[in-house]
Amino acid sequence: MSAHSVNSPASGIDPITLEVIRQELVSIPNQIDKDIVRTAFSAFISEYKDYSVGIVDATGALISQSRGSLAIFVANALGTAVKDGLAIYGADNLRPGDVILSNHAGTLGQHLNNVVMYTPVHVDGKLIAFFCVLMHWIDIGGMMVGSCSSTVATEIFQEGLHLRTLRVVNEGRRNDELFRVIEYNTRFPDMLLGDIDAQLGGCEMGRQLVAQLASRYGVPAYDAAVRQMWDHSEAMVLSLLEQAKPGEYEAYSFLDNDGILLDKIVPVGVKVRIAGRKLTVDFSGVADQLAGPFNAGRNGGAVAAARIALKYFFTPGQAVNEGDFRPLEVEIPDGKFISATGNGALGSSGNMIPTVVDTVMRALADAFPDRAVAAHHGTYGVHAFHGRDPQTGRHFYNLDTICGGWGASATMDGYGPSRSNAHGDTGNVPVEMQEITCPYRFESYRLRPDSGGAGRQRGGLGVVKTYRILGACRVNLKIDRTQCRPWGLYGGGEGAASEVEIRRADGRVERPLKGDHALDEGDLVIIRTAGGGGYGAAIERPPALVARDVEHGYVSREAARAVYGVALDEAGAVDSRETARLRAGLAG
Repeated sequence: MSAHSVNSPASGIDPITLEVIRQELVSIPNQIDKDIVRTAFSAFISEYKDYSVGIVDATGALISQSRGSLAIFVANALGTAVKDGLAIYGADNLRPGDVILSNHAGTLGQHLNNVVMYTPVHVDGKLIAFFCVLMHWIDIGGMMVGSCSSTVATEIFQEGLHLRTLRVVNEGRRNDELFRVIEYNTRFPDMLLGDIDAQLGGCEMGRQLVAQLASRYGVPAYDAAVRQMWDHSEAMVLSLLEQAKPGEYEAYSFLDNDGILLDKIVPVGVKVRIAGRKLTVDFSGVADQLAGPFNAGRNGGAVAAARIALKYFFTPGQAVNEGDFRPLEVEIPDGKFISATGNGALGSSGNMIPTVVDTVMRALADAFPDRAVAAHHGTYGVHAFHGRDPQTGRHFYNLDTICGGWGASATMDGYGPSRSNAHGDTGNVPVEMQEITCPYRFESYRLRPDSGGAGRQRGGLGVVKTYRILGACRVNLKIDRTQCRPWGLYGGGEGAASEVEIRRADGRVERPLKGDHALDEGDLVIIRTAGGGGYGAAIERPPALVARDVEHGYVSREAARAVYGVALDEAGAVDSRETARLRAGLAG
């Protein structure tokens, strides 16, 4: 099937009308996205943007999602929640004006903070879609502030309130009892209830806009536009997939540990099989379910990771929909750490997904060398400060995740610093907002020189963040991929690994990577984040680009000479003769 074969619809509806509907279906979630940013209470939503907005069809198949939606949600979270609701209630019992919510670990397969809210869209008595808003709720109880924060939780019951497919609004009437349950199971009731109101408002406004669109053009035209979207996306993937040499491609990486057994790595073995118009990702080689919280269920783990990798690799510039994933099959037995079952802890369900995605993309690189990309920093890298305000006694909490380097490709240096490949377009909480709400001051926030893997194309850089602690608090850490550094490709070097350093006021220095740690006034916390891998041999990088990297502070003079074989004079210009001598030595 060519990418153009879907432009002549068999529905008899003119292509211009179909394209108008298609563009509106993409536009509506983006409109609601902006409303949510303006109306949410917590920085998690208004600044960090840990949420997703989208439309799925009457069976849960993805139609569209907002551009700012996190990649791990874009994959399948919205449809998974809706499918659970259909199984429990049945389509006929999901009525106009209903709004349902769920964070059920057994279906979503993610930490309990990720709560999907959705509402059915009816036109002329027919169920045509669901409008969905997923938010990371700032806190829903559990053993630690933030609920999903613990690195030593061993069962889901330690991680907060578990809500499976419940009506928060019943035919237009709010379920005040459920709101009261939520209010008394969070440490931040004002912020959380404010976020929930934004989530609910987004669902209801989105429902109206989708219903108006389908009514304006008619349900047959609406349905035809959705089918066209899916067919077009599938055709684009197939047109690339058919260029690959059929066969099986493998890759391997590993995580540092599971948060409990700190000296035991977690293997990530992946096989990708390409056969005609089908791509199968086989995760049977990954580690078994873990004792700690670095697990995910099948939908939030294996399926999400495979879908993210497929989208990045084949159609990253196109709006996402279910058609992107039609050629994909995922194989994994139950009971692996990305297909966890039972009541295992899932608090860190997202933390290891970037490494899994990296590994799938490494396997795909051998099938598509021209689209290959080196590894990125590969972890959420949580560093969350929390405690109680000594004057008011109220909790404070600021969760941040690593911004690090992304891997280089055959034609481009690595991007960054940016968040993980499971995040997408997630923003920084402004320094000023953090300093107002938490007892620390930023002493520096800068790029980390020499952190990007050396290569003909250089890996992206990490950052160095230095926090001066002004009052007693705690920092929760979930840093990984320090042993399996971001790999390079085709002779490219590894990126530097992430590091944490706590310099105590009394002169002691600690270097923790996971766990919850007490801090006191005068302590210094330094977070150094990883860089991305390089592509190609470092001595193939044009000397003028190395000189520019040194000028901008991306590469040190020492690394320019020792790694890239480029000598610079006092003014920063390339010494051609000495450079030729150095590179001859490195090549020999």
